[in-house]
Amino acid sequence: MKILAKVAYKGTNYLGWQRQSDSNTIQETIENVLSQILNTPTIIYGSGRTDAGVHAKGQTFHFEVYKDIDLETFRYSCNCLLPKDIHINSLEKVDDDFHARYSVKGKHYSYTIQLGENNPFTNEFSYNFVRPFDINKFKLAVVQFEGQFNFQDFTSKEEDERNFVRNVKVNVVSGGNIVRVDFIGDGFMRYMIRFMIGASIAVAEGKEKLSFITEHLNNEQERKIINYKAPAEGLILEEVFY
Repeated sequence: MKILAKVAYKGTNYLGWQRQSDSNTIQETIENVLSQILNTPTIIYGSGRTDAGVHAKGQTFHFEVYKDIDLETFRYSCNCLLPKDIHINSLEKVDDDFHARYSVKGKHYSYTIQLGENNPFTNEFSYNFVRPFDINKFKLAVVQFEGQFNFQDFTSKEEDERNFVRNVKVNVVSGGNIVRVDFIGDGFMRYMIRFMIGASIAVAEGKEKLSFITEHLNNEQERKIINYKAPAEGLILEEVFY
């Protein structure tokens, strides 16, 4: 029986999603708990990786069990054993041909920037930005990413089966000292959102002109990965679409 799980986590204390031999990761933590409850080694397959320090409200993964279980009781048991910064929100049976990664239709991420002085109660979930920041320039910059483009200059991914082409929708909301950007797309590559935010901040600071973004989006020459990458803590995986 194949099961799809939706999980929320605070990524602050983990070196990302993917299991690593000598580091604390989300995947390893969940697999250890599932293996303990099921009394057999259990591997989970996520919708994709999140980097060290990145958070999730709606990450998904699938795994298989070979006996009948009550999903709600099983979920309760998992959450009792998981650390408080990881919580499984739901479990559901899915078809045998379902795959948490390869069945994905799209994803929704958010990135939050807090302007001005540090707030100890929010700084793990937002990028605290203390330098001068032109919000109007930032908005003009970040909406340049809306549409279908070749994002080869906005990811560190070495190769891509889709030639780095992705379709992205962007929404920006600001109020007080908080700026939130929502990205919905058919796929996001390594560091892609952090590069997009970093480039937009460079424009907001006056380090780059707006044309810096459009030139890199329309770059048909040799690949030139940009040097602006926003920190991980402002990034949240909100939802995965199937």
